[in-house]
Amino acid sequence: MTPADAARHRVVTDAVHQHDGPKIAMQILHGGRYSYHPFAIAPSKKKAPIGWFTPREMSGKVVEQTIHDYGRAAALAEEAGYDGVEIMGSEGYLINQFIAQRTNFRTDEWGGSAEGRFRLPIRIIEEVRRSTHKDFMIIFRLSMLDLVEGGSDWDEIVALGQAVEAAGASIINTGIGWHEARIPTIATSVPRGGFSWVTHKLKGAVSIPLVATNRINTPEVAESILEQGHADMVSMARPFLADPFFLTKAAEGKPEHINTCIACNQACLDHTFMLKRASCLVNPRAGYESELNFHPTDTPQKIAVVGAGPAGLAFSTVAARRGHSVTLFDASDRIGGQFNLAKQIPGKEEFYETLRYFRSELQISGVDVRLGTKVGADDLLSGGFDKVILATGVKPRTLNIPGEDHPKVLSYVDVLNRSQQVGESVAIIGAGGIGFDVAEFVGHRADEKMPTADDTTPIAWPQVGDFLKDWHVDPSNTVRGGLLPAPAGGHGGESDSPKRQIYLLQRKGGKHGAGLGRTTGWIHRAALKKLDVEMVGNVSYEKVDDAGLHLKTKKGETRVLDVDHVIVCAGQVSNASLEKPLQAGGMPVYKIGGSHLAAELDAKRAIDQASRLAAEIETARSEMVGDYVAPIGFNGWLFQKVQGVAGK
Repeated sequence: MTPADAARHRVVTDAVHQHDGPKIAMQILHGGRYSYHPFAIAPSKKKAPIGWFTPREMSGKVVEQTIHDYGRAAALAEEAGYDGVEIMGSEGYLINQFIAQRTNFRTDEWGGSAEGRFRLPIRIIEEVRRSTHKDFMIIFRLSMLDLVEGGSDWDEIVALGQAVEAAGASIINTGIGWHEARIPTIATSVPRGGFSWVTHKLKGAVSIPLVATNRINTPEVAESILEQGHADMVSMARPFLADPFFLTKAAEGKPEHINTCIACNQACLDHTFMLKRASCLVNPRAGYESELNFHPTDTPQKIAVVGAGPAGLAFSTVAARRGHSVTLFDASDRIGGQFNLAKQIPGKEEFYETLRYFRSELQISGVDVRLGTKVGADDLLSGGFDKVILATGVKPRTLNIPGEDHPKVLSYVDVLNRSQQVGESVAIIGAGGIGFDVAEFVGHRADEKMPTADDTTPIAWPQVGDFLKDWHVDPSNTVRGGLLPAPAGGHGGESDSPKRQIYLLQRKGGKHGAGLGRTTGWIHRAALKKLDVEMVGNVSYEKVDDAGLHLKTKKGETRVLDVDHVIVCAGQVSNASLEKPLQAGGMPVYKIGGSHLAAELDAKRAIDQASRLAAEIETARSEMVGDYVAPIGFNGWLFQKVQGVAGK
């Protein structure tokens, strides 16, 4: 970074300082062995489990140069107008690699004892303090719960926190988990504010402000953490992608208007690790603010939208806010479409928030909502509409094998809508996202109260104590790294006695759920492992009869699964039966979401596609409606390598 580079940051810092009070800091991060190139360096020559290259061990001279570079970066940040810097000392990056026994095997002054392992972060803070004005903020992100073997113990964390304060830090931010940790820390399944107790434990040990972080996504959660005295401040990032007006709405006393982050990671972190532009599933304008704009229309039109699923809701609210007259039809008595199925899956309770937001937006934008109305082509042709948007979604694909109509055979819709009771043993056909969700849904105990599609709020939010127990996290944070040994049998928490015998089947070989999110797929696989789900691949489905599901293996061997039910999660087909009669009547028709492309259910694509169409509906031709495409930041071997990254 040069002074010329720093000057370009002024457009950001000056904009912040136009308002009275806000401060802005720049994060300084060195990836160490997590770096995406063959020249990675680290305290010791040890490759990361999620890395691609073995790092070179840093010489003493390189360590000293790195300290100097941190100071220079901070000085340039101050020159660029930043009020401070955050030094990333957690998440398993370079500084954390020096701190932890797990990654620091040095025998010189930069390793060995805790004092030696702490030397780098302390020297960096001192160098930054020397290189900047005395009022310049230094925020240090301290790993307070590593969630890996060989991480820091609590005494070390306290000692480092105190040393960080003594070296000149102004604020300590909380770091939770390394990127290579096998414990979820920011995914949807993590309870809201689920790690603020860690920050609270450090209260009193230091005198500078402490910041709580991870899964803080509503004003109510943030206020609760502060009121309980768990922290002096809270940190949020993804919630501002979901709704850049989060703070304004909270300050105005309108939290119900906030588009809540659902912690899915699909368009933010997953994109980052695939070297695509970061965006947001529930807010496709994130990252595209200068390209995707919802300007008021000069030519208002009367538009009918058929289907109140994610695509229909997104189109309707954007188009109506732009000034179009929008009527939204759905045969169901509730909005949401497939979201009403997804919200019932354990750990996906945040989908209730998205539906709550859309209900608010429908009212604010003035959409004429007609639920419980199965509209036909004649109704639409005679309704005086200028255009019709088909957001009619998908239908489950059938098996197309002998016995597909056997009473044992259920669709995932049957199961999640409770139209059929599921027996004690089940075979699930299809190991994509829906198959994984259904496996987790039916894997819960018979006596456990589960949500239904009719619920508008969760029957219960995930609880911190249950989460820690289920993932074997030490609730006292005294064990080094914060991990407890898994009990015999490999289960924990509510998974000690799995309710059903479950088989998850796929035709192809390889890893089950290979198409799941880069940063969350491993979490879903781990959850099913806790439920003792048997994953079977390389099979073909022969028939279903009273004996069960008949399979043929890749070797040609026959296997019969004696199960009570066979649940089909083998894809979908588009539901666009209105298209041809509408076109025959001369009506411009546009298909969005599942009715346009019945691939694996993809809310990210549906909401993005619908929003983009709504932004240009005046001039869009129906054949121009396309798929979600996010630009790739880099090309070549690097992109190919990054596709396998693990996340948090």
